[in-house]
Amino acid sequence: MQYIKILTYSIFTAIQFTAQYSYSQEQYIDFNDIQRVMGALTDDSMRGRAALTPDIGQAADFIANEFRNAGLKPYAEDNFRQTFHVTKVSPGKQLIRVNGEELASEKFIAISNAPELDWTKGSPIEILEIKKGEDFSARFREIVRENKNDNLVWVDPVFESQLARFKKIISNENVVPKQQNVDYGLMKVFAISPRKIEDFEIKINTLHEDFPLFNVAAILPGKTKADEFVIFSAHYDHIGILDPVNQDSIANGADDDASGTAAMIALAKHFRLSDINERTLIFVAFTAEEIGMFGSKYFSSHIDADKVAAMINIEMIGKDSKFGPNSLYVTGYNNSNLASLMQENLKGTKFKFYPDPYPQQNLFYRSDNAVLAALGVPAHTFSTSQIDKDEYYHTVKDELSTLDLKNIQSSIEAIAQGVLGIVKGLQTPSRVEKLKD
Repeated sequence: MQYIKILTYSIFTAIQFTAQYSYSQEQYIDFNDIQRVMGALTDDSMRGRAALTPDIGQAADFIANEFRNAGLKPYAEDNFRQTFHVTKVSPGKQLIRVNGEELASEKFIAISNAPELDWTKGSPIEILEIKKGEDFSARFREIVRENKNDNLVWVDPVFESQLARFKKIISNENVVPKQQNVDYGLMKVFAISPRKIEDFEIKINTLHEDFPLFNVAAILPGKTKADEFVIFSAHYDHIGILDPVNQDSIANGADDDASGTAAMIALAKHFRLSDINERTLIFVAFTAEEIGMFGSKYFSSHIDADKVAAMINIEMIGKDSKFGPNSLYVTGYNNSNLASLMQENLKGTKFKFYPDPYPQQNLFYRSDNAVLAALGVPAHTFSTSQIDKDEYYHTVKDELSTLDLKNIQSSIEAIAQGVLGIVKGLQTPSRVEKLKD
């Protein structure tokens, strides 16, 4: 593979560092290689890279080969995977009889992960009501979130349409970490109440299917500060197969998040070739972000957060941000000084890191940086996504052809240069305030 070796000042005009960190650095960012990786990850043969399908394994193998061919070492397992398991819980048979008559399915909601729920009038459960005149939505949330008992909740018929609407909103499937000592949690059943309840019979079954999931992770050991980690990450899963639109049913996830994954891989190759890291660098493609951030949660719970100096998570960088070209926004910008340190290292260039322009979305704690950020790590997500008007998000139209690969390249180059002092162990970002339990 032919890498384009470009001195930093030829990419970013007249880069000026502060006196303390004044140096230049060659970059090994190959546009053609970015294009090749993006093409592979978004190819229809990947079938949208959905986490709970065999298709995700093909994407994992591709990323592992990129790490292997670049000369990086596996982070966890020899095949570059970090494997764990989850359980998908799906509805089985659901039956409610009241006074001997079967209740229509749209007239009840069962929230349960237990394989079998079998309640009668004498069962040891707490029976509650949502009465006419109450705020149905508020009462429903209160019972689900705050009540610590198994509940049968009789709902006044005036709320029948609202209950039916809630049933459509609440997912029919649930994914949970596989447990050795199983605790299925609380069980809640909401049912439209007849005028008089003499007896009832409730039988709710759920189907349990275990799935292996795997992050794909590589490591570049540090020279003098091997016990201090800098993490570069992105999620490689997407949402798989959807209902056809103009005969296209594959949600290729080009921007979300093949763009971030390609950037992470490019950074791994760059730092492997530049060979300047004093801190240990970890490059990780997270799985199952789309169904609950399971990959990043597992990874983050199996690393010492106190040893992580910084985390750069990359999410959807395939188009211009609302700030225009040569820009990335950073979630939780002011929660640490990571972004401002990186901006210092880009003085004299046109590239700029901006604070997240969508604070109402709470993105800082909604992406794969969230768990480590909650533990005090300066862990931030770097993005260009205009989430308020992206019509291609989570559709079959999120295709490679809609992206600006030059934008991806410039973002990779900016991150590579901006993080240089941190990688070399010369700069240490301030810690994020830990979330209280």
